[in-house]
Amino acid sequence: MDQNSSSEELQVINSDPVVERIKMAIVQVLVWFFIYIDIFMLFTLFSKQAFWGTARYILFAHTLLVDSIYLLLTELVVLLSYNYLLFPVSSCILLCIILEIVSNCTPVTITAMCLERYVAICMPLRHADIATTGRMLVVITTVSAYSSLIPFLDLFILIITAPPGYFATPTLCHYEIMILTEWHRFIRDVWYQIDIVLIVLIILFCYVKITLAARTASGENKQSASKGRHTLLLHGLQLILCIADNLSPYTEKIALEHSLQLYLSIRYSNYVALGIVSRALSSIIYGLRDKKFSLVLMYYITCRFNHNIAA
Repeated sequence: MDQNSSSEELQVINSDPVVERIKMAIVQVLVWFFIYIDIFMLFTLFSKQAFWGTARYILFAHTLLVDSIYLLLTELVVLLSYNYLLFPVSSCILLCIILEIVSNCTPVTITAMCLERYVAICMPLRHADIATTGRMLVVITTVSAYSSLIPFLDLFILIITAPPGYFATPTLCHYEIMILTEWHRFIRDVWYQIDIVLIVLIILFCYVKITLAARTASGENKQSASKGRHTLLLHGLQLILCIADNLSPYTEKIALEHSLQLYLSIRYSNYVALGIVSRALSSIIYGLRDKKFSLVLMYYITCRFNHNIAA
């Protein structure tokens, strides 16, 4: 959740205590509800050995783990900002970097999941050799390393451009403290646009290839290709939501130029709709669409429910 200045945060807190408490309560309920769901789904994945050796489940588990960390860290940032707790810039840097890394991981992992579906449907004979457990772990490591490039580049530029005494300055913990110059912001914008274009091109390539495979396939292969196409559409929706979430600071900046109240309303709506609900729901929908995973998930839910009744 982006905060642009300390004065704006202070105005948020002082605006209307009742409204702010209600907003904070809604955020708490949503965040912890989705964290519980993500952890339960992770438990389901790790509870069955059959899931461990399947590429799409390994990537799905990584997505759930990243989303859980993201929700926990944004929850921490929100609580710190709500209580207006200031820390030295140097103390906030690690939190900002980790939050940026897990935020960047989501679209890159979605791309990896699309490529895995492309290989499974368009190259079924080679899928078992390509999408091994070891290679999926290498993919996850690569995704994490790639997602770390920008945060560590930002840190390097910050060390170079920061004025004397800047790292001891008290501040709210938000990523804006890492970006001090306009040219630095411009570099980030260009990198982000190139990144999004590459991801969109890869997903479109996979979708076209799977669509062509679905048209030429027959029987069970046709059904599998059709399901893969629908899965890619879901990944496309996930990517759109990630892009919308990452573009929210720009819309908030435009809103701030018109009205502070409009800015605060849009920022809160963006955080709830894009930062929490959309990120969590897309993973839940993906899990429930998978018949094998949803059967195991419902098994644990049913057993838990029956146990509570018996008790």
